[in-house]
Amino acid sequence: MLQLFELKTESAALEEQFNSFWGAFDRELYEDRLVEIDKAISHPEAWNDPRSMTPLLQEKTRLSTALQEWNALQAARQDLEEWLTMAEDEPEQEVLEEVQRHMGVLADRLQQAEMHTLLSAPEDQHPVILEIHPGAGGTEAQDWAEMLLRMYRRWAERHQFKVQILDYLAGDEAGVKSVVLQIEGPYAYGLLKSERGIHRLIRISPFDSSGRRHTSFASVDVYPDVGQEIEIEINEEDLRIDCFRASGPGGQHVNKTSSAIRITHLPTNIVTQCQNEKSQHRNKDAAMKMLKARLYELELRKREDERQAQYATKDAIAWGSQIRTYTLQPYRLVKDHRTNFEVGNVEAVLDGDLDGFIRNHLLANHVQNVA
Repeated sequence: MLQLFELKTESAALEEQFNSFWGAFDRELYEDRLVEIDKAISHPEAWNDPRSMTPLLQEKTRLSTALQEWNALQAARQDLEEWLTMAEDEPEQEVLEEVQRHMGVLADRLQQAEMHTLLSAPEDQHPVILEIHPGAGGTEAQDWAEMLLRMYRRWAERHQFKVQILDYLAGDEAGVKSVVLQIEGPYAYGLLKSERGIHRLIRISPFDSSGRRHTSFASVDVYPDVGQEIEIEINEEDLRIDCFRASGPGGQHVNKTSSAIRITHLPTNIVTQCQNEKSQHRNKDAAMKMLKARLYELELRKREDERQAQYATKDAIAWGSQIRTYTLQPYRLVKDHRTNFEVGNVEAVLDGDLDGFIRNHLLANHVQNVA
């Protein structure tokens, strides 16, 4: 039986959380700035140099998103207040249940808005390019990499984000040798950048007839997809472009024509490749997109290292370097070693329920930066 006193106590906690993050939100300031931006981009000569409009358009997107979240929060908050008032007059069970439901709506919106508030870097709003590579261990590790692929695709589905596979190399028996995804959605890079690192799996191997427990590793790399919004200068002389025949299961073009493309950026030794498309031209475009994203992320990492040694060069895909461990045997637990946040429902995590890990990592970084 729901009690009105308990609901009012929980509602007061939500109100405190609202004031903590959004109490000082200046709606008029945001609206006035949007009017200024609209005037600037509607000027007849504004689009003579389209690239100069990029910062304004990015600012407009950021301000519009913040206003939309504010309006949604205010609406959810007002709905809850109205149902609480009704419950005080008519404390029927059905009314109390509606109060509880509206509290859940407000809590969800507060959590989403809180996460977006923590994503203040310009690149956080970009789409993301996410790479998964298995560690040593053959089929066992390749199967783990495919499990991670499914996890991130399910996470994207939960958020109604668009997912495109840019490159996919199947494993010899099962799983994947490597896979590259592009994920598009609000704050895609900002949300997923915390997933960069080594992921460890402990389980009874389905590939071991003796039923022994195995430990597998896979690395996840995350880069902001800057698209055409940010100009990254790449000299043709710095590139080595190789054509080769695609491998793995696929259509008739596989192993028939040299349509696959591998690009090596000589100054940094960064290598990207794509073999998904039948067209060599499309494969090259996709490989260049990945290269631009990795070069941009490399520059971001250099700047971050100048401020603080927050993320060093990627460790070996092996013991002692993991950011998160997924244990299926002898007990069931997923633990993030950076924040100590853990979840016992392993199935939910592997089914894409990552928001708790993402939120705790963002909050930990926020506290560290403030300190």
